[in-house]
Amino acid sequence: MVKEKNWFKLDNAGKMYSSITSARSTTLFRISVDLKEKVDKSILQKALDNCMDRFPYLNVNLKRGLFWYYFDRNSIMPKVEKEKYYPCMYLEVKKKNIFLFRVLYYNKKISVEFSHIITDGTGATFFLKVLIIEYFRLKGIYCENIENIYRTSYIPKIDEIEDSFKKYYDKKIPSIPNGKSAFHFPFKLCEKGEYYVVIGIVDVDVLIKKAKKYDSTITQFLTAIYFKSILEFIKSINCKKKPIVMNVPVNLRKMYSSKTMKNFFISLTPTIDPRLGEYTFEEIIKYTKNYMRFYIDKKYINKIISRNVKNERSIFLRVFPLILKDFGMPYIYNFFGEKNYTTGFSNFGKVTMPKEIDNYIERIEVYPPPSIGNIIKVTAISYNNKMHISFGKLTENKDIEMIFFRNVRKMGIKVKVEKNNYNIRK
Repeated sequence: MVKEKNWFKLDNAGKMYSSITSARSTTLFRISVDLKEKVDKSILQKALDNCMDRFPYLNVNLKRGLFWYYFDRNSIMPKVEKEKYYPCMYLEVKKKNIFLFRVLYYNKKISVEFSHIITDGTGATFFLKVLIIEYFRLKGIYCENIENIYRTSYIPKIDEIEDSFKKYYDKKIPSIPNGKSAFHFPFKLCEKGEYYVVIGIVDVDVLIKKAKKYDSTITQFLTAIYFKSILEFIKSINCKKKPIVMNVPVNLRKMYSSKTMKNFFISLTPTIDPRLGEYTFEEIIKYTKNYMRFYIDKKYINKIISRNVKNERSIFLRVFPLILKDFGMPYIYNFFGEKNYTTGFSNFGKVTMPKEIDNYIERIEVYPPPSIGNIIKVTAISYNNKMHISFGKLTENKDIEMIFFRNVRKMGIKVKVEKNNYNIRK
């Protein structure tokens, strides 16, 4: 079980995110559940209260050390909040008694927003599932056959808070080289505090059928369509051509048999270079499939883990005090990270809920974290044969998602497009 302690270390990824968080690059991502009835605030609050014993490692706030941040036990309990503003907005994570996540509600929607400082999409999805199950239990709807790990009475084991990056790090394995500058969208940024989300809804069965036509997975298929869409955009504006680099996160838990609820993912970077000429869709998807199949390999991923941990353990980062890290880390992250990406595409995969509460849930969505370096990012999640593909944008420009969903339709896939207008809610 997780020992009662007053502080926890940040994982490898959390150390980086803690120093780069800002009003523009908030590091917050969101997972939402739309119910078929209005949310009961008091029951949601009670469900959240009950969840905190199940997740003691989330009952923390961020504290400053001499060289690194660390998590300290919070002296208060989190409160659910009625949603009023745009999603994934800035959270003052370095303020006393501020949690690294928040639970929001609005009409029939329950949302959890997590900072990447404390967990990734897998950890956030797991928390949301426990929260929703407990919410309905308090309403008198019991899920009899769920695993014990989804019950608030479950005592968490130590493997839920391990830093799997360090566990599977091997100092003898060489690092991979850093990338080069990528194409970036030439769009005007929206005002601070604004974040736009456009969602396309498609049938999963149809998507699988179309992907199988190209002997590909859904992720490979949608990534190829996204590449094609960006190539069409670049051609339409006749700008200077640079490589299109996709940031595609890969969950490592199955590959390494890890049960951690901290961050444990790496980013692959499939790349299409428009300077090499025109590309057919068949060429794009062939490249995407080959890239994914070649690089989703333990030996290669070990090299990425090696690079990440070695960077953390470098003399520069170890000897410089935290105040200097906070100043320099955003520039380092941009130079070695987001400068090398055009955009990101993250598929959270299929989410299931117990059959007892399935009929009470309308849909599940996920929004990517806003980022000033990659002003457009895409996430996808599947529930009950519907995939929600979300474009999160720090720009009002609509070109990229319009081209993308047009290309989805050209593949013979019906798509319903919605714009979430998150102007200030009264």
